[in-house]
Amino acid sequence: MVGLQRVIRNVRAVGLREWFRQMTYIGDAKFGRHVGTDQFGNRYFENVNAREEVPGRHRWIDYAQDDFNASQVPRQWASWLSHIRMDPPTDDPVVKQLTPPWQAPYVENLTGTRGRYITYSTTAPKVRAWEPEVKPRGGASA
Repeated sequence: MVGLQRVIRNVRAVGLREWFRQMTYIGDAKFGRHVGTDQFGNRYFENVNAREEVPGRHRWIDYAQDDFNASQVPRQWASWLSHIRMDPPTDDPVVKQLTPPWQAPYVENLTGTRGRYITYSTTAPKVRAWEPEVKPRGGASA
């Protein structure tokens, strides 16, 4: 439940339009330091003030797309969101130095969308679907 003081404080901090957007999408009003943005346009935030945020819920993401899912978060940012890494990927020297040159760029999971992978089979099917044969009905009745 969002308290009235917290609502007023967050409306002043982020503005009425952004506050309404947050209430619509994440169901909570949050304000914090913008930590970084990934290649998809998702914005990442952090608020370490214990009086304003519940511990463990002080890192969050603002998705760029309205139809969002968890596969739109790259690995480096997912590890920061789940507290595996202390520093965000933009500030973490380990992430910057140890990214191998052969690593493919991150792509979200496209299952269930029009961009999904569809196999193409060149073999004949082993089972044929039943196709009924319609015979013309007999003519006159006596």
